[in-house]
Amino acid sequence: MGDVRDFSCFMNAVIDERSFNKISGYLEHAKSSADAKILIGGKASADKGYFVDPTVIQASQPTYKSMVEEIFGPVLSVYVYDDRKLDETIKVCDESTPYALTGAVFAQDRVAVEAMARALRHSAGNFYINDKPTGAVVGQQPFGGARGSGTNDKAGSAVNLYRWLSLRTIKENLVPVVGYRYPFMSAQ
Repeated sequence: MGDVRDFSCFMNAVIDERSFNKISGYLEHAKSSADAKILIGGKASADKGYFVDPTVIQASQPTYKSMVEEIFGPVLSVYVYDDRKLDETIKVCDESTPYALTGAVFAQDRVAVEAMARALRHSAGNFYINDKPTGAVVGQQPFGGARGSGTNDKAGSAVNLYRWLSLRTIKENLVPVVGYRYPFMSAQ
């Protein structure tokens, strides 16, 4: 972690004081909650910039606060699910939050990957399989979240152009109208 002008730094401070305070609030909540445990990190300092240590929070409930809210900081929340309850866990992932920015699954079983991708099709606007779920680069990979995370308009792709259009349909009849009835209304 360090100065943004030093390209050897993997990460830098969060964007501003408001963001710093929000992320710090999640860390404090995790420290005082019986439903969470900080496994690594958990420190934040505004002494020189707004630095938040990369943090991993282990949640004991799949609907714990940091599991279902967007944080936008170096905080990863994890929940260890029962292997026998994969389908139930996937359903919780899909239904427990109004947000749908980014998600990922890691698996070697192709049938399991396909089943999870299908079940989670509405849970993330950006879905990764066996890859880190961060760092989409505009121009290389379209990016945009769904549900409460945006309009899913995929910045960086041609699909994004539809966001800036107001579609209109025009019909012109070159045959003079002689009645108001439609053809299906005539007696058979």
